[in-house]
Amino acid sequence: MLSLPVAVDTPQHAAIGALLDYTCEHPLPPGTLVRVPLGKREVPGIVWNRAGGQRAEAAQLRPLAEVLEGLPPLAPAWLALLDFAAGYYQRQVGELALSVLPPELRRTDDSQLGRRLTRLLREAPAAAVAAPPAAAMPELSAGQAAALAALAGLPAGTALLHGVTGSGKTEVYLRAAEQALAAGRQVLVLVPEINLTPQLEARFAARFPGRTLVSLHSALTPAQRINHWLLAHLGRADLVLGTRLAVFASLPRLGLIVVDEEHDPSFKQQEGARYSARDLAVYRGHLEKLPVLLGSATPSLESWQRALDGRYRRLGLAQRIGDGAMPRVRLLDTARLVRQRGVLPALAPPLLDAVQQRIARGEQSLLLLNRRGYAPVLFCHDCQWKSGCPHCSAWRVFHKADRSLRCHHCGLSEPVPRACPDCGNLDIAPLGRGTEKLEEQLGALLPGARIARIDADSTRHKGALESSLHAVHEGEVDVLVGTQMVAKGHDFRRMTLVAAINPDGALFSSDFRAAERLFALLMQAAGRAGRDAAQAARSEMWIQTASPAHPLYQALVQHDFEAFANSQLDERRRAGLPPFSSLALLRAEAREGAVATAFLQAAAEAGAGLAEAPAVTLYPPVPPAVPRVAGIERMQMLVESASRPALQRFLTAWLPALHGLRPRHKGLARWAVDVDPLVI
Repeated sequence: MLSLPVAVDTPQHAAIGALLDYTCEHPLPPGTLVRVPLGKREVPGIVWNRAGGQRAEAAQLRPLAEVLEGLPPLAPAWLALLDFAAGYYQRQVGELALSVLPPELRRTDDSQLGRRLTRLLREAPAAAVAAPPAAAMPELSAGQAAALAALAGLPAGTALLHGVTGSGKTEVYLRAAEQALAAGRQVLVLVPEINLTPQLEARFAARFPGRTLVSLHSALTPAQRINHWLLAHLGRADLVLGTRLAVFASLPRLGLIVVDEEHDPSFKQQEGARYSARDLAVYRGHLEKLPVLLGSATPSLESWQRALDGRYRRLGLAQRIGDGAMPRVRLLDTARLVRQRGVLPALAPPLLDAVQQRIARGEQSLLLLNRRGYAPVLFCHDCQWKSGCPHCSAWRVFHKADRSLRCHHCGLSEPVPRACPDCGNLDIAPLGRGTEKLEEQLGALLPGARIARIDADSTRHKGALESSLHAVHEGEVDVLVGTQMVAKGHDFRRMTLVAAINPDGALFSSDFRAAERLFALLMQAAGRAGRDAAQAARSEMWIQTASPAHPLYQALVQHDFEAFANSQLDERRRAGLPPFSSLALLRAEAREGAVATAFLQAAAEAGAGLAEAPAVTLYPPVPPAVPRVAGIERMQMLVESASRPALQRFLTAWLPALHGLRPRHKGLARWAVDVDPLVI
């Protein structure tokens, strides 16, 4: 009998990289999917590539339960990618590897999985996206041609395509994909959010009507996901478009990876294995020796610095297609506005007039307010009661449409009380403004205007987002109210005005990345205006702000990302913040905050005794921005190092000690390490 190492998801064997050995009568190549006994049940597993195949006593090891015949093994490069991701993000390799496979391959209640899979293999469709008529290839701008020429000379490595909004980055993606497809290779395109996939799918399907294109994202049904995954794994899919999970797609002849909107925080997984799909795409390109193209109008400061250092090839598209003008940015000082009963008007008079002009001309306006609901909180003027969540350290948001108070953290939803729960006052009122209230106010300010709202509430039902976006594209909407969902990636050809309503909150956040995120959001939002060259000259971006002199807004007026990025990098260099240092967070959760704090303090003591400790700094435990969610108290401890390898060595040595600490802290709900956290 031969022994084989198998990666399984085993919480009781939590050591990083742990594999379990099983016996088999004949050798199996690494990457083979199997089912194995674990305790009293059978679980899915993957034969791994650690040294194995040695003779072993049958009494010492249990045999494999089933081999999934007919499915080609996962490639060595895929196993190497998962090995790296598990090690870097400090997770168990089996946990990560099994979690990124389609649910159908992970089912533990199906003893006939191998047989059913062989049916699936025969029935996998030849194409997953109906191809529209082929689209004509536009003439390239000088910038696009130069970028493509540079890419042609980049058989491997990472290129950062910094192109202003409307400069034709997607056309560069299409031409680069054409080159890879012509060489018989597959193309992987990553987008940050599901709502951006239909538009991009349509562009790729129109350009490559004879090619098989599939999508991979969480909105697919289990049947769709296994079919699409199989087409990619078997090499039948030429083009794969997906969100962050698609970075783990099995692609045997991968030749190009494109990461669109590479700066977007959505590429970072926030639960379980907290990986960055963008960073793993870069590593996968390095591993498989193929080009990776990162694209953005507002690159992340980490990517920008790597381009400045020469680690990434920097490509630029400085002009919009057709040499159209960028929208003029106008700052409205809200300190000069007349308040009505102490409240600022929804739109300043000059902005309201500008919106009315657009309606009269048959053009569209986008009003960006990154706060959903009717109002952030209900308030009692008599006793100062506010609609707090009993389970979270956050307010419950007032939603007028269904007269509910909802917590956007734990999901608690209750009807609005008829009177103040504390003093009985009947006069409780909403404070602040969300998209729902702004939509209502615009209805009164703009009688007869066709107003639509796109946010997480208005698009909850299947097909709602697609229907709303279709109405905007068809010119059936005059004014669109939306959150960041509509601020990036969409090609609204009739949009000539974008306005950000009071976005100042991020200017004074304790999060060092807040300014970077705000600048990116506003610059991306501005890019929705004037995408039709014929209208570009009269396109505008308005910002209602109490801080018009702030350097961030001044850089936005000039559309000067480079100046903003370099000033931010100077600040971070002086403060020793990323990308000039590396961070990790140790997070702990418990019913009582003292339990979480005690665990972190014990962890700090354990870390201080390690040989790698001098290379890192352990900061005292502190609560996050929202300390309590769903009745669970949360604490976190920052780990910092000037050296990424040193931080990794410390974390690898520290993890076994942390696992050993867990049993000593009764009441600890969970703990996790977050490498390269986006929010601290």
